Amino acid sequence: MARNIPQADASMKAGKWDRSTFLGATLAGKTLAIYGFGKVGFEVARRAKGLGMQVLAYDPYASSEKAAAQGVQLVTFDTALASADFHSLHMPLTPITKNLFGDFAFSLIRPGSRIINAAHGGVIDEGALLRALEARVVVQAALDVFLDEPPDLAAHPLIGRSDVICTPHLGAYTLEAQEGVALEVVEAVVEALSGKLCCNAVNAPMVPQEIMEELQPYIVLAEGLGKAAVSLVRDHGFADIAITYSSPRGDDLDTRLLRAMVIKGVLEDISTARVNLVNADLLARNRGLRIKEVHVRSGDGGEVLTSMSVALGTNDSRFSAAVDRTQRIYVQGKVAGGQPFLTKIGNYDVELAVAGSILLTRQRDQPGIVGGVGMLLAKDQVNISFMTVSRAARDREAIMAIGIDSEPSADTLEAITRVPGVVEVTVFKEVVTQYT
Repeated sequence: MARNIPQADASMKAGKWDRSTFLGATLAGKTLAIYGFGKVGFEVARRAKGLGMQVLAYDPYASSEKAAAQGVQLVTFDTALASADFHSLHMPLTPITKNLFGDFAFSLIRPGSRIINAAHGGVIDEGALLRALEARVVVQAALDVFLDEPPDLAAHPLIGRSDVICTPHLGAYTLEAQEGVALEVVEAVVEALSGKLCCNAVNAPMVPQEIMEELQPYIVLAEGLGKAAVSLVRDHGFADIAITYSSPRGDDLDTRLLRAMVIKGVLEDISTARVNLVNADLLARNRGLRIKEVHVRSGDGGEVLTSMSVALGTNDSRFSAAVDRTQRIYVQGKVAGGQPFLTKIGNYDVELAVAGSILLTRQRDQPGIVGGVGMLLAKDQVNISFMTVSRAARDREAIMAIGIDSEPSADTLEAITRVPGVVEVTVFKEVVTQYT
């Protein structure tokens, strides 16, 4: 893209020798922003450093130690947009990242930027990119992926532009890569048929059926706690996950499956990986995460777990009340009546079913807040399924949790922050499914 190679090649094959049209840009000394600092993003950074580029990365879930080892600076999304000359996308497509690069992002991007997307088409709002190109805010784009594949080749507004390079999703489409995938499949089948652990298994409980039935509600709890904790992370990553099990069995509790489900909850919404019992620890290590488990003996012998908690090693949270006294994002839960519940967020006691979307507010303990927030949600046609308020002490701060069937608009969330007494507000999801 920087040297206009596809366009220059097409020009020569059309019988032209037109050097002036294809004046390029030098990479050395330029700044590259990588969005999504997983396995691929890390490798892109390594190669970009070799080309003499300065490299920034935006990934709220990446390890700062891993980035620093590569000489990469982790920054906020807004900083990455405003600081880089080149922008390379490597994040998964999730509800959070869908259309992340829309009109608002392009309004913040450094004028004259170039953008490359070899990740997922839905991460870029194609209409917004077209407007940015027409305004020359973005001067070039290179797209290997599209929202609809294949796109309408005749009508798609980006494909025919001279400032856009398009390829038909060729990212992993090499002879060597295809042969490698075929070999991995065959090796995985041989390992499975030989009774060995297969690290590529999509669903590998490897736990006797009776234990699986006993652990079922705790499996859902473990995944829900992982999802809840990571959804509260803001801009900066974390390098460690601490899991505490309070159980009558103490150290005798087999936590392999529970640990895997916590890792699944943490990783699956922020990466493209399929996490299971076999590969969970490997995926965590590859992402630079340290997993610490603590066993506390408590309760009687009639239950598997009395409670379970997950703490992420960061205090950079979208909801400051979720940070505990040790400056970590902290969530705790238990199983009651066969159903998993979230029982603590930060230092606040709560009782929330591990399912659905939750709107959280931190507020001063005073009258009128519940009604004010409820009216704003009703105006936005957001249905409320439940509402609870937890406070540290009378006349002090409290947090309110509201179960919602759909997410409020950004305008509604902004209006909630203006309700007298409300300090902060956020929405997070704990949607989990039964383990099969």
